[in-house]
Amino acid sequence: MILLFIIQYYSVSVSSDSSNETDQEVLLAFQKLVTSPSHFLANSWTKNTVFCSWFGITCSSKRQRVVALSLPDLQLQDTISPSLANLSFLRELNLENNFFHGGFSYRIGHLPHFQVINVQNNQLEGSIPTSLFQYWRVQVISLVFNKLNDEMWKGPWYVSELRVLNLKNNSLTGIIPPSVENATNLLNFSLSGNRINDNILKEIALFNISSLLAASLTINSLSDPLLLDEWNVVSNLKYLTISKKKISGRIPSNICLVRTELKDLFLDFNNIPGEIPRNIGCLVKLEKFYIGRNAISGTIPNSFSNISTLQYLSCSRNQIEGHIPPELGEVIKFEAVSFGEYLSYRRIPTTTGLHLSNIKGLYLADNDLEGEIPLHITNASKIVTLMLAKNFFSGNILTNLGNLCKLMLQDLKVGSNPLNDFLLNSIGNLSSTIEVFDIGDAHINGLIPTSISNMTGLTTLVFQYNNFTGSISPEIECIGNLSMLQHLYFGSNEVAEKFPSSLWKMRGLLFLKVSQNSIKGEVSLDIGGLKAIIDLDLSGNHLSGMRQSRIGDLQNMQCIFLSNNAFSGPIPLFFSNLISLEYLDLYLNALSATIPKSLEKLLYLKAINVSFNNLEGEIPSDGVFVNSTLQLFLGNKGLCGIHKLEVSACAITSLGKQSKYKKLVLKIVTPVVISSFMILLLVSIWIMKRQKKGKSKDVQKIPEIMTYQSISYHEIQQATNIFDGSNLIGKGSSGSVYIVTLSSGTVVVIKVLDLENEQVCRRFDTECEVMKNVRHINLVPVITTCSSDYIRAFVLQFVPNGSPENWLNKENCHLNLLQRVTIMLDVAMEIEYLHLGNDTPIVHCDLNPTKILLDENMVAHVGDFGTSKILAVSRSMTHTETLGTLGYVAPGFGEKRPMDKAIFNEYLGLREWIRQAFQGTMMDVVDVNLFSAEEQVTSRSEICISSVIELALDCTEDTP
Repeated sequence: MILLFIIQYYSVSVSSDSSNETDQEVLLAFQKLVTSPSHFLANSWTKNTVFCSWFGITCSSKRQRVVALSLPDLQLQDTISPSLANLSFLRELNLENNFFHGGFSYRIGHLPHFQVINVQNNQLEGSIPTSLFQYWRVQVISLVFNKLNDEMWKGPWYVSELRVLNLKNNSLTGIIPPSVENATNLLNFSLSGNRINDNILKEIALFNISSLLAASLTINSLSDPLLLDEWNVVSNLKYLTISKKKISGRIPSNICLVRTELKDLFLDFNNIPGEIPRNIGCLVKLEKFYIGRNAISGTIPNSFSNISTLQYLSCSRNQIEGHIPPELGEVIKFEAVSFGEYLSYRRIPTTTGLHLSNIKGLYLADNDLEGEIPLHITNASKIVTLMLAKNFFSGNILTNLGNLCKLMLQDLKVGSNPLNDFLLNSIGNLSSTIEVFDIGDAHINGLIPTSISNMTGLTTLVFQYNNFTGSISPEIECIGNLSMLQHLYFGSNEVAEKFPSSLWKMRGLLFLKVSQNSIKGEVSLDIGGLKAIIDLDLSGNHLSGMRQSRIGDLQNMQCIFLSNNAFSGPIPLFFSNLISLEYLDLYLNALSATIPKSLEKLLYLKAINVSFNNLEGEIPSDGVFVNSTLQLFLGNKGLCGIHKLEVSACAITSLGKQSKYKKLVLKIVTPVVISSFMILLLVSIWIMKRQKKGKSKDVQKIPEIMTYQSISYHEIQQATNIFDGSNLIGKGSSGSVYIVTLSSGTVVVIKVLDLENEQVCRRFDTECEVMKNVRHINLVPVITTCSSDYIRAFVLQFVPNGSPENWLNKENCHLNLLQRVTIMLDVAMEIEYLHLGNDTPIVHCDLNPTKILLDENMVAHVGDFGTSKILAVSRSMTHTETLGTLGYVAPGFGEKRPMDKAIFNEYLGLREWIRQAFQGTMMDVVDVNLFSAEEQVTSRSEICISSVIELALDCTEDTP
């Protein structure tokens, strides 16, 4: 061992004699391995300046040697160079809050002056360097929030100067070596969030380190009893946390061995049995005591009242019995008291609360408390949270609650008590700061007081499971004043008539449950005003109609419950518009006709219950219906279809065959008839186009996107000159487009997406999915992509002639009739390939002139598949909103634009205007630039234009 230290000292001495040039070389080696989105180090650490002036570097004044390297919060990534172990004068290393991965040099702790290492909140892996525990100068080791694993160094520790050892939130295993006791100056010791085994409490004298002030062992694999004796307990410990483990054994009766300084004692979420020691009051400086979620029994010790400093006391979810000691009211610094859940008390002492001037939270829910709530609780002027639910309180509690108007109360829960009371108008006097008011299941009778609208800060209002009567509309018409309300629960009462109209104006409402009442009539048309609603429960009423409602406008809706009403007629088709829907319950109504097949397209729908209606016809076989069970369709005698549901097979009638035959004929004959007039023209254009392509020497094969190596973020930065505006050729809501020359000399276009736009990022994934599955001459070739946490970009082949949008709007550039028809044919060929040329059809969803590019031969290429949909794929695939409008024609394709208010209005759109012009003034709607001034418009040209417009009108019918 002596020889080892001699060798180490000799090696350190040699390195100490090295010049400061060595330090510069080490820093440059560190810089070489590090990257960041802004290339901060590459720009600030240069040989043009003295390294001691570099950002994050501190040097000694005499020798100009590096003594501190501090680079926190810079988004640095990659690995930490092992050469840092050659900074022989280094005292402090701070790299916290970055993205470093891998390990770091085992020699780091052998540096002769090294004192502090802080690399918390990175992604470091592997073992902790043993050298950190073998050099006496080390004072702070902070490795919090990494991925360090393996066991800790079991050999001897020589860390007499160590003050802080913080290793929480890693994956360390094994045991803590007994030699941790050699850290005689240790102040803070934290191993929370690891997988340390259970020797720690019986094989090491953790509490025998006299300097120790705080110890945290939360969330490990410990299961030993907490042992305290006169040999392993010191009096300086202030903070002890041993929560969320499997600690067993009673709280030691000699807990007073740590009575001098202990302030925080957290023992919750364990398996501790027995009673709280009667002499717990000896911990006279205790401020926080948490013993909840154990197996504690007995009663609450009166000696708690001796701890004048006590602020937080939590004993919830145990097996404690008896009374709440009246003496607790003498603890004047109480801020939060919790005796809730699974306790067995009788009454709140009439004196408790007389001195609770600082109380902020009182948690007494889920007990057996009875009687009245003492009026003196209103003396707790700072109370924010009052939890009294699920007890046996009775009497004029609500009258007393009305006296809380001067408090700062935010959360009040008194539900699930047999109050048998009326809700008086004085309840509106409650604190204007109240956010949550829960009085559900409290046997409340009578009408709803209109003063409820005075609580303008309410976010949650729970009135369910009571006996409210009368008409809901007049009583709470003013509920619309509660603009902050997000949760409204009014189910299981006895209200009748209809909903108040103001209810539908609550645009921020998320949950509305008004089930099990006697509400009649139709679902209001104004329900579409609930723009944010995600859960709607109207079940168990007498509602009879919804066909005219705007439920289909509620695009955020996830769950809708309409069971046990009197709805009749077909299932409305608007349910198919609820793209976020997960659960649809139509059980026990009088619905008829068939189940809409359009429900199959709802990607997130997990269950639909249509049992006990009058439905008939075939059960759809795709989408949510694939995994549905028979119980969801019971009570509908006319349903048939899916074999696995054990329902009868659907009979195929001759009438049905005839109907299907007619539909088939229409689908086949109609397009043929409409397009027959154009066949000769299109064939001739096709022949001319192919002859032109055959002569071209520049036609290339479409590049395989997956065969190119992805371009790096650094290469893109270099190519765009760090995104310099001189290379910018376009910018929109989704990102920016640059034209650059790569190092190979190839001219390309780089499309960089805006990462702050979450929808744009989702479109990137969609476009990648499309482009790796399609190959066609009329696609814009994607050379490669770049995807990381800092960029999403496409590298595209440069297409020199731009888009038709530019050609149609430039004064000196025009497209003649032949060119336009050729472009349309190119695009049609590509769309046909997308729809029919793959195993999985692809729909572009946003096709317009800006998405089409023209190469040097004026051949059209379709691009920008960010909003496209791949049909018939896994149901778990993210769906995108279909953009575009039925019958949309881009403004550039006509002389008139849709925003021209002199022509267009709510009764006359672009399609209708063209259709009317088609009857006799067709040339009025044709682009004036379609023919040059000297060119004569022939009848053949008019026939061509007429055919094109006729085809466009037919294709934009509501049901083409």
